[in-house]
Amino acid sequence: MKAVRFHEHGGLEVLKYEDAPDPTIQPNEVLVKVKACALNHLDLWLRRGVADWKLPMPHIAGSDISGAVVQTGALVSRIKAGDRVLLCPGISCGQCEACFKGLDSACRSYTLFGVKVDGGYAEYVRAPEVNAIPIPGGLSFDEAAAVPLVFITAWHMLMTRAALRPGEDVLVIGAGSGVGSAAIQIAKLMQARVIAVAGSDAKLEKARQLGADFTINHATQSIAREVRRITEKRGVDVVVDHVGAAVWEACFESLATYGRFVTCGVTAGHEVKLNLQALFGRQRALFGSYMGSKAELLEALKFIAQGKLRAVIDSVFPLREAAAAQGKMESRDFFGKILLHPE
Repeated sequence: MKAVRFHEHGGLEVLKYEDAPDPTIQPNEVLVKVKACALNHLDLWLRRGVADWKLPMPHIAGSDISGAVVQTGALVSRIKAGDRVLLCPGISCGQCEACFKGLDSACRSYTLFGVKVDGGYAEYVRAPEVNAIPIPGGLSFDEAAAVPLVFITAWHMLMTRAALRPGEDVLVIGAGSGVGSAAIQIAKLMQARVIAVAGSDAKLEKARQLGADFTINHATQSIAREVRRITEKRGVDVVVDHVGAAVWEACFESLATYGRFVTCGVTAGHEVKLNLQALFGRQRALFGSYMGSKAELLEALKFIAQGKLRAVIDSVFPLREAAAAQGKMESRDFFGKILLHPE
């Protein structure tokens, strides 16, 4: 098969469009012909190198995958050849205490497609049957690929970790990202009031089209000052962030008393200073959030099938131009998901 692999860590130049061995499935797995694969910032980190993750080389990235099943293992009973599926990106053992509790991402062997196993930057990918989910409704392969990682992440952040309640104020950082665009929609679905933050007026206009009630351009405005103005000095109930140190202070200052700060990423720095007095004195809470469970993805998919939530797609590249696609992501000149097509 054709695939985009890297044999060493580095810049965009290490991505090679080349021949790779066809995947061989196990009895409990399915073989999927990839129709679309969506990029995530994770792909960039893996290509550059993450100190704690020793990847098998050469490596195929790509966690968000949709396609058609072409082969099933002997033990597979729910999925059949020809099924249109999307793949739940998280792979867990299914047998430990965390998995039994439905806490997939707390499994000690938890990984993602494209991390410890090959992902979707290829013509074919193998997957455990349990990760294959029939594409709901009339979703296209592109829409299906744009859903899994960002919606499972945003749902886990807002609904599970922050326990969002109707009528609350939510500050969404990085509104132009996949997680940001999903978080705006989920918060509005739950009747929250949304303040979206991005670095360009064009992105903020698109955020308003997704339902954001207020917008802040962090390039020209103070996040904390604008939040105080919008909320009449009260602050927001929930902050959704995946940027990190660059916006930490502004986000923390924007929290109301009893506010909840949920973070799932550090695209702009991972070390911050914390004023403990402002934390306990205002009875605020900090939550780390990492991916989510298959059950949470299924919850989000119900609303996607009903058209109440939708995938936001920025652009599509052929697989052979994966380096250009990652370059676009690095430039931050996009809104929503960037996709690859193997054919």
